[in-house]
Amino acid sequence: MSLQTSRMSLAGAPALVVHRGPREEALRRGVVLFFHGLGASKEVNERELGVFADRGLVAVGLDAMGHGERRYPDFDARFTHDNPRAEEDFLQVVRATANEVPSVLDALVSLGADAERLSIGGASLGGFITYRALLLDRRLRVAVPLIGSPEWELPLPESPHCFPERFFPVALFSQTAGLDDVVHPGMARAFHERLVPLYAQAPERLRYREFPLSRHRMRPEDWNEAIQDAADWLVRFLGVERSHPSRNAV
Repeated sequence: MSLQTSRMSLAGAPALVVHRGPREEALRRGVVLFFHGLGASKEVNERELGVFADRGLVAVGLDAMGHGERRYPDFDARFTHDNPRAEEDFLQVVRATANEVPSVLDALVSLGADAERLSIGGASLGGFITYRALLLDRRLRVAVPLIGSPEWELPLPESPHCFPERFFPVALFSQTAGLDDVVHPGMARAFHERLVPLYAQAPERLRYREFPLSRHRMRPEDWNEAIQDAADWLVRFLGVERSHPSRNAV
């Protein structure tokens, strides 16, 4: 049974939706929202969406605020080293996009998604969005941020790392790159160390993994492994029956 891909707007956010079989059945199995990196769009992660969809999920790629179909007219000027407000503008994208997540979930539930089987993930910018969104909607049961950080560079009170007590019992699997000089892995690593005692009741719901030989643009073999393992994590903790057991390469 081939994958089906469609485009739609979910609560005003441009979305690329990938699933296998009837959409109504797939929505009941589970949903993962997946966010792209800075300067990219939902289409960049179509292969990753396909991996998740092949495991039975409805995989929803979303354009972050100011990206893709709603790209800022002055995007290049905002996100240049010459802009002294670049980090502030970056975090504004993180906050604005994460703020949309509850409405996006509402829209998916109205289409038939099981409110007990909702999850989220993303890479780089998408990882930042993932950590923030977990604080905004408790319906998110599983999270797979990649090469992102729960700690913001600017000392803002809403930085997710300030609220470790609000993450349990989310099944959180963070993956980083050991040689990353864009988003340093130490912040996610330190945050997971703080989370360990808070997950004492269910330590299996917390995992951190660092790829020691990868930079921010991860080695293809590491990225493929990260996505496949993220898919395993999603399926495991969303309770999805694996009627399609293949682990296709990304």
